[in-house]
Amino acid sequence: MLHLAAAVDLADTYDSAPYLELTRLAEHGALDFVTLHDTFGAPGPDALAVLSRIAPETSRIGLVPTVTTTHTEPFHVQAAVATLDWVSRGRAGWRPDVSPSDDEARLFGRRYVGASVAPPADLWHEAGEVADVAGRLWDSWEDDAEIRDVATGRFVDRDKLHYVDFEGRTFSVRGPSIVPRPPQGRPVVVVDATQPYAYDVAARHADVALVGVSDPAQLAAARNGLRRRAAEHGRDPDGLRVLAALRIDLGGGEHAAQPGHGGGPLPSEEGPLYRGGPVDLADLIAAWYRAGAADGFHLTPLDARRDLERLVNGTVPLLQHRGLFRTFYPGATLREHLGLARPASQYATAPGVPS
Repeated sequence: MLHLAAAVDLADTYDSAPYLELTRLAEHGALDFVTLHDTFGAPGPDALAVLSRIAPETSRIGLVPTVTTTHTEPFHVQAAVATLDWVSRGRAGWRPDVSPSDDEARLFGRRYVGASVAPPADLWHEAGEVADVAGRLWDSWEDDAEIRDVATGRFVDRDKLHYVDFEGRTFSVRGPSIVPRPPQGRPVVVVDATQPYAYDVAARHADVALVGVSDPAQLAAARNGLRRRAAEHGRDPDGLRVLAALRIDLGGGEHAAQPGHGGGPLPSEEGPLYRGGPVDLADLIAAWYRAGAADGFHLTPLDARRDLERLVNGTVPLLQHRGLFRTFYPGATLREHLGLARPASQYATAPGVPS
């Protein structure tokens, strides 16, 4: 089944209510998840905190904040994302990103040495290690580690907590986590594979990879390449969803797509841009999906309220009518929306088998 996600980014908006309004709208359209971008270098609220705030006021849609790994402690990152999964009852994901900016580095100092921050290749290598250790820490509590035995005063079975003892290039983590294993086992990892040096991180660690290209043939090649690389890393390629990342401007209403956009999006400095109406967008999504170019689409509205409303009330019903997109959520967790299995803890052992 086709997968659809949307960004709910808003400029100069600090109150959670507008983000909740957009997320509920996306949930009304049965979208798999929403993303909320975040960066240390621009004014705005903390994306993870905002989505944690609105999680109890939504019921099905997945919630995926951007989390910058360059200037944050991996142990704290995984605990915060695990908490989002608990608050949302299994609907959390996270989107690792890096900060190559010297100005942002100066705000922290921990990774700032001399005149410049580490090169992007090193930052993305570190982001991959953060994703790796986060998964290990989420696995460090076995699913049945909590016993909550009031009579004996025992909350946890210590034999079912595990030290991860991770040594990376720039950090080390012993573990275990301070948060019980999340409802999904591991919250969903979303990586923008279009970014330089992020491709291998996506192939190694992502459950969802975003690819921003304006040509369906290039998109299909990227999808096949990511799946092949995932298999080379020992992963099941069927456990990776590849979504086309498009910016959309649906200000044209029901009118035909702007010349040049009718056959697809056009390149722009910020990524592929589709400009037209909801009907044309539905045709584009259906054509690319049926051709096997992608497993779905991640759409970033230029005008968040207007374009998301036209997407949900115009494009989505057309895709549902064609039998390409769900009319309701068949499951409760983000992994279930994406058709991804809940992973077992890598530290768990079968009964009677020593660890």
